Amino acid sequence: MYFTDRGLEELVDRRGHEEITFEWLADQLRTFVDLNPEFETPVERLASWLARLDDDEEED
Repeated sequence: MYFTDRGLEELVDRRGHEEITFEWLADQLRTFVDLNPEFETPVERLASWLARLDDDEEED
């Protein structure tokens, strides 16, 4: 188990029943980076990865 799994499990336990939009998620990620600029690169990579999830399916 990765260390981050604890945070992910907490997220699911606390908010897993909620529905959100990607717009809301992007706003939260922007706020997080504003407060924690050292995480700009990992957040950018995560956002790009999420944005391109369907690209593999389109190539098949």
